[in-house]
Order: sequence, then structure tokens, then C-alpha cells
Amino acid sequence: MYATLNAWGPRVLSVLRIYTGVLLFAHSTAKILGFPAVPNFANVQINSLTGASGLIELIGGALFTVGLFTRPVAFILSGFAAVAYFLVSAPKGFHPILNNGELPSLFSFVFLYFVFAGPGPWSLDAMMKRE
Repeated sequence: MYATLNAWGPRVLSVLRIYTGVLLFAHSTAKILGFPAVPNFANVQINSLTGASGLIELIGGALFTVGLFTRPVAFILSGFAAVAYFLVSAPKGFHPILNNGELPSLFSFVFLYFVFAGPGPWSLDAMMKRE
């Protein structure tokens, strides 16, 4: 049983990368493109901090989802999510469950994991490496 689970580990790593990238990409489309419509992001200006974060999420989320330049992109996104936590959530209190910081802190650690783990086999990085 463990042999089967171990064999699927790299594929599940790719699924985690793709899903994490899609979630981050959804944040960017809500901020930049207005889809899906989120009231907090209704009037985001591209030259604001929220707009700049939307651009980072848009580019980083797309690259991360397809697994292109995964390790450096994950490094940048990990720092980006940590900064988001410390700028927005941490001033509201210490504990993430109380300061609404679960999402940015979890994103930060998931991206940090991918810096070390790599993209998995279902990625453009893996395809380019094979050729």
C-alpha cells in the first residue's frame, strides 16, 4: 500500500501546485479583472498596493499553475504572502485565526515548500528538463 502511495506522491505534488496556483490566480482576476466580483476589490486601482499585489498574483499565479520557473516563482510568492500577512493581518493581533491571516500564512509556507520540493512531474519545468 505504501509503495502505491509513494509512487503517486510526485503526481499529487503537481496537483497541489496546480490548485494552489489556481487559487492565487483567482485572487488576481478578482482584483485586476473584476471576476469573480468581490465587493472589497470593486474599485482597485492598478497603481495601488492592492493593484500591485494583483499583478504579482496574476503573473506569479499563472507561472506557478503551469509550473514554469517554479522554484524562483515560489520563492517570490512565499515572500509576497509573508509580507501580505505582516502588513495586513499581523497588526490586527498575534494569532492567525483571530487576525484573518490563515490564508496568507498558509500560502507562504506552501510556496516555501515548493522552493525545495520543485514543481512535480506535471509541469512545464519537467517537460523542458526531459528534452
